[in-house]
Amino acid sequence: MGANEHGVCIANEAINAREPAAETEALLGMDLVRLGLERGATAKEALDVIVALLEEHGQGGNYYEDANSYHSFQSAYLIVDSGEAWVLETVGKYWAAERITEGVKCICNQLSLTTKIDAEHPELRSYAQSQGWWMGEDEFNFSEVFSPADDHLACCSGKDSLEKQEESITVQTMIDILRDKASGVCIDSESFLTTASVVSVLPQNRSSPCIHYFTGTPDPSRSIFKPFIFVDDVKLVPKAQSPCFGDDDPARKEPRFQEKPDRRHELYKAHEWARAVLESDEEQGQKLRKTMLELEKQGLEAMEEILTSNDPLDPTEVGDLFYDCVDTEIKFFK
Repeated sequence: MGANEHGVCIANEAINAREPAAETEALLGMDLVRLGLERGATAKEALDVIVALLEEHGQGGNYYEDANSYHSFQSAYLIVDSGEAWVLETVGKYWAAERITEGVKCICNQLSLTTKIDAEHPELRSYAQSQGWWMGEDEFNFSEVFSPADDHLACCSGKDSLEKQEESITVQTMIDILRDKASGVCIDSESFLTTASVVSVLPQNRSSPCIHYFTGTPDPSRSIFKPFIFVDDVKLVPKAQSPCFGDDDPARKEPRFQEKPDRRHELYKAHEWARAVLESDEEQGQKLRKTMLELEKQGLEAMEEILTSNDPLDPTEVGDLFYDCVDTEIKFFK
């Protein structure tokens, strides 16, 4: 997931499909997210970039940076800007997309598009027919055609919560949903951990800035959501950037990903200490969590003032916003 300076945001989810993803190295869903954000100034432009690259290069390869594990997936995307949203779901080089104009929409690890398809690969239906998955007589239903026979179920854990609060969704609403472990949105287990989270505010008023709240650390229930605004000359944050290994990076060597380097940045390492305290020391953990939430609240309130102000944003006042938030968080943990 990520965002760009144009207010385009893209989320990516690995999905199960009737056709398994290719094991040969190609573009990963995460690659396509980055390329869509790099080249798309609108949600539709980003979608067009992704499907063009998908059709030219295909998708596949190992999602795990470890030669001892292998997992390849098909991908779904939620692509939005302040004016429109798209859900894009892919199977190999084939794809379908729906333009979302109202209501709540989620993506998960199962196909969700059905008969409302606003754009698609030109050979999508003929490919389904060639595989014997659709005879061409019934209405074309993307998820029914391309889902495994036993895997077409309702799956978005957070959708019910969002729909109940649809008329009053705030940043805090989204943060609370992302922290919800009971529903399965936030996962903290021995085998899987929610790696990072972001909430984005995309104002309809183009004079107001888009604001993105990043954790930069795993498990949002034990992380601080920190605000970021794209402006010219924004201050880089090395403490939240993974180390660079140059030509020794396993991603640059052939064959790729035969070893797993330590990519933890300074914020991640500091946060590991905080998570250990929260898990092991009840009294100190409660004090720590209270202080973390207070730091987060200060950031939320400051951004709300910016969004409700009639004065134009001064870029020099927010260029080091995320840098300062990360620096404060690390100092506090230490």
